[in-house]
Amino acid sequence: MQSFRTELENPIVEQDIIDLEKKIRAFREGKIHDEKFRSLRLARGVYGQRQPGVQMVRIKLPFGKVTFKQLLKIADIADEYGSGNLHLTTRQDIQIHYVSLDRTPQLWAELEQDDITLREACGNTVRNVTSSPTSGIDPLEPFDVSPYAQATFEYFLRNPICQEMGRKFKIAFSSSDADTAFSYIHDIGAIPKINETGERGFKILLGGGLGAQPLLASPVEDFLPEDQLIPYIEAIIRVFDRHGERNNRNKARLKYLIQKIGLDEVLRLANEERTALKVKTYKINRDTVPQPELPEDITYSDTEIANPLRYEQWLATNVFEQKQQGFYGVYIKVPVGDIPTATARKLVAAIKPYVGDEIRITQNQGLLLKYVRKDALPALYAGLHNLDMAAPGFDSLADVTTCPGTDTCNLGISNSMTMAKVLEDVIYNEYEDFIYNREIKIKISGCMNSCGQHGLAHIGFHGSSLKAGAKVLPSVQVMLGGGTVGNGEGRAAERVIKVPSKRATDVLRAILDDYKAFSGENETFHAYYDRQGKDYFYRLLKPLADLTTLTEDEFVDWGHQETYVSAIGVGECAGVIIDLVATLLFESEEKLGWANGAYAKGLWADAIYHSYNTMISAAKALLLDKGVNSSTQTGVIKEFDNNYVATAELALDGTFNDLALQINKNEPSEEFATAYKQQATDFLEAVKAKREAVLQS
Repeated sequence: MQSFRTELENPIVEQDIIDLEKKIRAFREGKIHDEKFRSLRLARGVYGQRQPGVQMVRIKLPFGKVTFKQLLKIADIADEYGSGNLHLTTRQDIQIHYVSLDRTPQLWAELEQDDITLREACGNTVRNVTSSPTSGIDPLEPFDVSPYAQATFEYFLRNPICQEMGRKFKIAFSSSDADTAFSYIHDIGAIPKINETGERGFKILLGGGLGAQPLLASPVEDFLPEDQLIPYIEAIIRVFDRHGERNNRNKARLKYLIQKIGLDEVLRLANEERTALKVKTYKINRDTVPQPELPEDITYSDTEIANPLRYEQWLATNVFEQKQQGFYGVYIKVPVGDIPTATARKLVAAIKPYVGDEIRITQNQGLLLKYVRKDALPALYAGLHNLDMAAPGFDSLADVTTCPGTDTCNLGISNSMTMAKVLEDVIYNEYEDFIYNREIKIKISGCMNSCGQHGLAHIGFHGSSLKAGAKVLPSVQVMLGGGTVGNGEGRAAERVIKVPSKRATDVLRAILDDYKAFSGENETFHAYYDRQGKDYFYRLLKPLADLTTLTEDEFVDWGHQETYVSAIGVGECAGVIIDLVATLLFESEEKLGWANGAYAKGLWADAIYHSYNTMISAAKALLLDKGVNSSTQTGVIKEFDNNYVATAELALDGTFNDLALQINKNEPSEEFATAYKQQATDFLEAVKAKREAVLQS
């Protein structure tokens, strides 16, 4: 591991990678418990696959932005360490599969040389900050949200307040009221606004999420001034960290905390945190995301188009005029989000003469190219066509979003990738007029957790299984009526009926045939669905759920040859609960070390938060000795007072509540950081002494 240590210029990043190497070695030597190690690697973008012995590595690309050089580097990494394939995700990341755990530190080091990180791409932290891919060129945008997404990413990366939350936290910025980043299904969603005096700000949505139980976010601010954005997000995250569920991961999202204590209480608690915030205002550097290097302005030679009709379809569905006069944005439809590395290299070579040096990954697993001159469109199309990447119908009914499903995911119940390709073939071959329809979306997930966004689809499917006598067959739950309304409003799809997976094509045909026959002129799919009602679609599709007509082929999942067997592993969308006393005390020591490190650098707020976490981890360790496993940090504080302070088993000057919760009652000054860190040190020593006494008794 010596090679990367002289190549990296960022000492913080270098330390991250050295720490990962040490943790892997300790895990191999049996010094770190398996569950603890899982949380450590998840926070570093390393995720267990369905296949034993290999990992998925998720590369965190803020708002989906990647340069030509970065994409080529990622392709090289995928060849060297993975399976030679790049998978684009619905959160604008790139995933590499089949990576050996022991090689992940070197992989990380090589990516960091081109300013690409894995840090916090998985795990219980702030995940990749997404935005509308069109931000910066969107004709409808009040202003470019890219610098705000970048600032949010930078501020919360490695931030102590979000390193070990109960579960993940997702933030999205839409470029306009069209809400193409789906603000309404995020923990925090932001939509840009300009007030009557010309000032910039955001409409803020809070507490959305998909998963097995989709909940739509609530509007909480009509206009939050831009310099209040970061402090506002920090306050909400601090509340989630302190009060959010930690034992039951199915209830460990912000949306469930809001359900439990109420939106008003969450906002009240967030207001209480403002005293302790690292910053009270945060000026956004609007120039932090520079415009890409533009293609050279040259005279383009005439390009012969082999299929003029297909070219016209591509222009109509995949090309739009930017807000920058004379330039066009061009979408690339990427089936199931997979790009082989050889194709990625050819893609960069093909587009480089015609587009700006910035590619955006889109939420439906495609690509957006920017700054294409009108005269360059024919040549660009020809280059994409030669790579089989010029299919029309981007973000239309023919552009199906899907997660990897049973191909690589532990939680996949039935196949989604092959099914997506089959459904697209149905559209292109039988319903070609629908490639112009960008209102209706089809989305598929391999299980109910909605990584493929089926919960916000007009027509959605998620993997499931059905019993037919003594046999089990792959099936899909059909979801209908979801989707974006606009300006922070959305709809969650409704469960209608479950059918065998192989009948998904017939489900699609039945719905589209009915829509063509019975929708009114210019009637939207939402209006059509509402008018007909859920029961209408249940009756329409019920014949397809008849299991007395099954064929042997229907016991074999899409893309498979063997008979279906339901097999679900342990999901790693977030870390698991660590319940070993010794491990928690080890963590407490580590966190106190972080507090000392931050203090030495004059980072008072960080030192304070690390000190707080030191005390919480130590208190939780002693509680586990009594069999008390509280599900929230506030619960830990309460139970420690009940079990140790009130019983005088551990003497404190006052209550543990008073000690720990000084954190949100004091400004993050040097004076308070000094005192609080010392109190955390003393508390940890007292806990260790108590633990030792228990072991000796």
